[in-house]
Amino acid sequence: MQHNFKILKEHRERFNYKEAFSRNHGWITHKEQEILRNSKVAIAGLGGVGGDHAITCARLGISNFHIADFDDYDVGNFNRQAGAMMSTLGLGKLNVTENTLSNINPEAAIKLFKNGVTDENLNEFLDGVDIYIDSLDIYALDIRRKIFQKCHEKGIPAITAAPIGMGTALLCFTKNSMPFEEYFNFAKVPNNANEQEREKIKNENIVRFIIGVAPNTMHTQYIADRSGFDFKTGKTPSTRMGISLATGVLCTNVLKLLLNRGHVITAPKGLHIDAYLNRCKKTWRPYGNKNPLQKIAFKYICFLTLKNKAKD
Repeated sequence: MQHNFKILKEHRERFNYKEAFSRNHGWITHKEQEILRNSKVAIAGLGGVGGDHAITCARLGISNFHIADFDDYDVGNFNRQAGAMMSTLGLGKLNVTENTLSNINPEAAIKLFKNGVTDENLNEFLDGVDIYIDSLDIYALDIRRKIFQKCHEKGIPAITAAPIGMGTALLCFTKNSMPFEEYFNFAKVPNNANEQEREKIKNENIVRFIIGVAPNTMHTQYIADRSGFDFKTGKTPSTRMGISLATGVLCTNVLKLLLNRGHVITAPKGLHIDAYLNRCKKTWRPYGNKNPLQKIAFKYICFLTLKNKAKD
């Protein structure tokens, strides 16, 4: 089933890149606009934040995309995802996003990865890319680690902004920053581990990712109903406000990285902005998850989230 946003010939002929993105001028120079025009971004995951990241990059005038997703839109996406609406129910997020980007910029070159990012296409996904935007589901840890590792090897900046409550937490990894693997300090699975042990380590590594992305736990102050957090099923609450803030913060840093101007906060430092609490906090965890504060947070979150799962 394909969703076809037809671009009328006369409308396509009316498109003019300079005019379309002229309102960027003032905050962006004409020369910088051309840099954005020729930049290439890779985005894995087009659901929650990914669709918004792609659209915002397109409206910046970025004209080259590698996008990856294998999922379809469902009713459960309506509260937060840019492309989720009655007209896109059951349609692929990849194709809907492609059509949206093409409607914003008919000149955009968009390469699709319909099976998501895999071991087989990882090199192709990152080929010629100037920056990687991480938008994968929080539980897609295995492929996320492989992408960040490959970015580290290739010297590609890799950035993620998690929508947390009514705010966002940003982390950026560059060739000069603390590496992703070192920062999160994930546990290794022994070769002789049984299925139960593997599952335990997998869940604990997800906790390591969560506390690493948002070491400042300010968002926990306004949780209204803890039953909405279901670690067992992999469902966690998310708001549209968190998505929008994540996109604004992340894409601003994408601009800074591509144009090589402005200060970019990189790991082990991060940025946490919460609109509900009217707070903005620069985070810093020397040694990443090896930091004593992170070790305490790890034990506490594991106690809260994994104890009930172990009983089931």
